[in-house]
Amino acid sequence: MKAHAIIQARFGAIRLPGKVLLKVMDKTILEYAVERVKKSKAIEDIVVATTTKESDLPIANLVSRLNIKLYRGSEDDVLDRYYQAAKLFKIQHIARITADCPLLDPGIISDVVHCYFKNKADYCSNTLEETFPDGEDVEVFSFDALEYAWKNSSLLSEREHVTPYLKKHPEKFKLINFKNKENLSKKRWTLDTEADFKLIKTILESLYPINPNFDMGDILKFLKLNPELEELNKNIIRNEGYLKSLKEDKILGTKQRNK
Repeated sequence: MKAHAIIQARFGAIRLPGKVLLKVMDKTILEYAVERVKKSKAIEDIVVATTTKESDLPIANLVSRLNIKLYRGSEDDVLDRYYQAAKLFKIQHIARITADCPLLDPGIISDVVHCYFKNKADYCSNTLEETFPDGEDVEVFSFDALEYAWKNSSLLSEREHVTPYLKKHPEKFKLINFKNKENLSKKRWTLDTEADFKLIKTILESLYPINPNFDMGDILKFLKLNPELEELNKNIIRNEGYLKSLKEDKILGTKQRNK
C-alpha cells in the first residue's frame, strides 16, 4: 500500500524568506524536494500545499509547471491547510513532507510508510524519538486522525505545526516510531538559515551531478571526508520554530479555527 505526499511550502519564512525558491545549479529547493519524494516507491502521488497569499504565487506557478497537484490555503493554520488539501483530493493516507528538506532520502520515506501500514498505525514517524538527521523527517498519518486533530486542536502551536495534537494523545491514536540504528539527530540538513543553505548547496553541488539518486549514506560519507562543513550550522537549535510557537502558545477561539 502507498501514501500520498503533501508537501508544505511557502515563501514567507521568517529567518530565510523565499528559501524554497532558492536555486542550486538549475533547480529550486522545492524542485529537489519534489524530486526526492517522487523517487520513493511508497508514494502514490504528490500535492504541494501553499498559501493563498500573493507572495506564494511563484510557488503555485512553479508547481503548475511541474504538473503536480496544488492546494492553496491558510498561511498560519497549516493543520487546516493539510486537512483541506487531503479532503479535496480524497487522500486517506498522508505522508507529511516539508519543502525545506531537499536532501530527504526516498528510502526513508518508504521505510516510514511501510512501518505505518505494517503496524496499522494512526500516526507513524521517525521523529517521535529523534534518531535521524534534521531534514530526514517523515510523518505518515490517516485522514481520520487528521480530521480528528482538525476538529479538536485549539492551541496555536497545534494549528501551526499539524501533528502536535496527534503526538500528545497516545490514548486516542496508535503512535509508532521508526528508529534509526544510529543516533544521528545532531546532524542538520534542513533549510532555515543562510548557514543551512551553504551546507545544502555544497552537498547538492558535490553529489547530485555524480548521482542524482544519492541517499543518506552517501551524504554521511561525504561529510566524513569534509567534516568542516558541519561546523556551518551546528549551533542552530532543532525544531526552533515549534519551540517558539510553544512559548507564544494560546488557545484559539472557534472563529479563529475550522473556518
